[in-house]
Amino acid sequence: MSISHKRVVQVLAVSALALGLAACGPKEETAGQKLDNTIERTEQAAEKAKMEADRAAEAAGQKMENALEATKEAAQQAADATKDVASDALAVASEASITAKVKAALVGDADLSALKINVDTKGSVVTLHGEAPTQAGKDRAEQLAKAVEGVSSVNNLLTVK
Repeated sequence: MSISHKRVVQVLAVSALALGLAACGPKEETAGQKLDNTIERTEQAAEKAKMEADRAAEAAGQKMENALEATKEAAQQAADATKDVASDALAVASEASITAKVKAALVGDADLSALKINVDTKGSVVTLHGEAPTQAGKDRAEQLAKAVEGVSSVNNLLTVK
């Protein structure tokens, strides 16, 4: 039995005693009438207590539903955030992989100086910055970058020196 129900029972018991004592006053009621009046008042008090207990239970149930809904929303937000972080991490790893492959291709070419060519990758777009020894070297660097798997386009910003 919850604390609120115990409290209601205590109030009912005290009320019943008070009503019983009040009924013992100077009025000319019979013992049966007094008992009937006390029972009626007790039933009314019990009905009122029941209605209050029902309201309290309903309010508690609503609070539980609200808490459950808030928990579901928080869980969904956490799942979405985790997906976003995983997606971002995968994109960064993919960009780093493309950059490394383009750099490796440039190192493998004897006519180009990979140290003088900066490779930046955003998504699947590669941008080349720096110096190429000749126009043919500039074109060759672009071809090598385009040949790397995952590259969709190349911005060739190399200067010929």
